[in-house]
Amino acid sequence: MWHEISGNFCYVFPILVAAIVVRAAYVLYWTGRSLRASASERVRTLIVLGSGGHTAEMLSILNVLQKDKFVPRYYVAAVTDNMSLQKARVLEESLVQQGKNSGRDILEAAQFMQIYRSREVGQSYFTSIGTTLIAIVHALWLTLQIRPQVIICNGPGTCIPLCVSAYLFKVLGLRWSTIFYVESIARVRKLSLSGLFLYKLHLVDQFVVQWPQLQKKYPRAHYVGRLM
Repeated sequence: MWHEISGNFCYVFPILVAAIVVRAAYVLYWTGRSLRASASERVRTLIVLGSGGHTAEMLSILNVLQKDKFVPRYYVAAVTDNMSLQKARVLEESLVQQGKNSGRDILEAAQFMQIYRSREVGQSYFTSIGTTLIAIVHALWLTLQIRPQVIICNGPGTCIPLCVSAYLFKVLGLRWSTIFYVESIARVRKLSLSGLFLYKLHLVDQFVVQWPQLQKKYPRAHYVGRLM
């Protein structure tokens, strides 16, 4: 019986691997194509926030976003980041007061969530192996729960497990999320570690830089000028 099971496994496994490779090639081909949504269709949007200047830059980006289209908005920040979600909540409350959410209250327009960090500042690389695995599992759960159509991020390490999770769901055919990555304005001559990782592995659909010399160095990036 064991020989029969192992024989079936040896037959099925190469087919499964081939199917995954073909699907991955399909996803890679379509990565970067424009989002297919009608002008009136609402788009579930996941917004990744980060400590320091990342959140300030992201909120500046959101100021030019079509609020009625990219809704509901799901803000995600690290569990140790106490300020970013608070700033996002202030932004959403101001939109409600200004009447820019088409009559929706803050609970309808936005939700605020947290995710475990892959690695804390100063944490050893050995112990970060375990925390990275936890962060990936948590990111998979959040991606499955939110089911975002669009992901917007701009550099914090928190975005890596979320983007990887979204890409994995693409390959498995569970959900197609269009990923937009906007490199920080502080990155003038070279990409951040997060940006380089996502760029090299072709994980994002649109990679945006804010300096022309970066676009020349990384030709798949899109230069849109300074957003702040």
